[in-house]
Amino acid sequence: MLTVRNLLLVAAFVLPSWAEAQVQAQTSPVRPDQTAFRALYKELVETNTTASAGDCTLAAQRMAARLHAVGYPETDAQVFVPPGHPKDGGLTAVLVGSDPSAKPMLLLAHIDVVEAKREDWQRDPFILVEENGYFYARGASDDKAEASIWVDTLIRYRQEGFKPKHTIKLALTCGEEGGGYNGARWLVQNQRPLIDAAFALNEGAGGRLDGKGNRIALGIQAGEKVYQDFDLVATSAGGHSSRPGKDNAIYRLAAGLLKLQAYDFPVRMNDVTRAYFTRVAESTGGETGEAMKALVVNPQDAKADAIVSRDPGWHSTLRTTCVATMLDGGHARNALAQRAHANVNCRMFPGATVEETHNQIVKVVDDPKIAVSVRPPQSVTPAAPPLTREILGPVEAIAGKMWPGVPLIPAMSTGATDGKYLNAAGIPTYGLTGLFGDPDGNGVHGLNERIRVRSLYEGRDFLYEVVKLYANQP
Repeated sequence: MLTVRNLLLVAAFVLPSWAEAQVQAQTSPVRPDQTAFRALYKELVETNTTASAGDCTLAAQRMAARLHAVGYPETDAQVFVPPGHPKDGGLTAVLVGSDPSAKPMLLLAHIDVVEAKREDWQRDPFILVEENGYFYARGASDDKAEASIWVDTLIRYRQEGFKPKHTIKLALTCGEEGGGYNGARWLVQNQRPLIDAAFALNEGAGGRLDGKGNRIALGIQAGEKVYQDFDLVATSAGGHSSRPGKDNAIYRLAAGLLKLQAYDFPVRMNDVTRAYFTRVAESTGGETGEAMKALVVNPQDAKADAIVSRDPGWHSTLRTTCVATMLDGGHARNALAQRAHANVNCRMFPGATVEETHNQIVKVVDDPKIAVSVRPPQSVTPAAPPLTREILGPVEAIAGKMWPGVPLIPAMSTGATDGKYLNAAGIPTYGLTGLFGDPDGNGVHGLNERIRVRSLYEGRDFLYEVVKLYANQP
């Protein structure tokens, strides 16, 4: 889900004015290889893959056909369709490495998109439009930009005869946006050999631009907060509404939810968030920057937490969060409610368990007449994968050449992607796109989704070079 969360952890801070010097023209002569890539990108974007009316299997077949056209055999580029889900298919592909003892790497992206109503958009959301230096369409950014780049990268490698030391695997999957059957989970559970790898690259972090198009920072994401819903249910005997008593299911539930609203889970830190706040503190400065430094030293510093947590994104980065998202209750307008229910959505800090989060909600609500239960499915909450030199080195090398002076900021996603399934299965998954986005989030998941033409072409070249370095590492 390449949404505002990708920019959240590198947002709301200002770096020195050298960023002004990084401005480039929005348009430049298009190279022949970029023209070919644009055609691939257009085909994928214009293949509707919404849950309501789309077909991920068709999109996967079209991408497979492009791989077959440059010489990938059927066995090395194949469409998979989970049983009973004919339109939720995906694509796996492989460029076999020269060293059988070298562990593979995996390129992961989802090809399903969020719903888009034509009447709400300025342009047809399923026609790629290039206008004023931007590509507009549903999926133009999330996540068909990276999905197209991955397919294109394998095509370029094949055409130039590149022989990697490590095998490079590809998986394009459906269902990440929540509307259909999840292909990444299905692959982990049913076809692990197709995606088994030393690590995976995925969506989850991009680059940050200011309002003038200057590059402020490039993100690399390691670890993400995991989604988990809980049901809170209060019950009472009910009765006639003309004779209300003190034991009222709706009021009881409301009182419990107000306690939860007022509660903050404790601050937690891992290597990624510690590095993130250390870097951001330097550029933020002032009271907030000093508070970040204090939290890195002492996560229990309540005063520092209060200052940093004024920003909702940073508040969420520091801890598990739980919030009521849905309510229902009562059975008649003229009767006392016998039941009141709330859905509480939690985003759990990497490593925090469902059990400990459940127990903390029970403790905070502090009412034995409010039942708290885990809403299936129960999530796995793996710890964040380490940002080792083997992971950071290639990124720093290519980013330093393409965007000198632009800092690389470690990030932890406050939302979740399909990386949660791979991380839980022991495949460390990192968010890396090299796609620089505007401060407003580029309309991802909203109206008139877009991506800068410059950003897409630069991200394509960035990932092409980075993957090459990874694939030839010792």
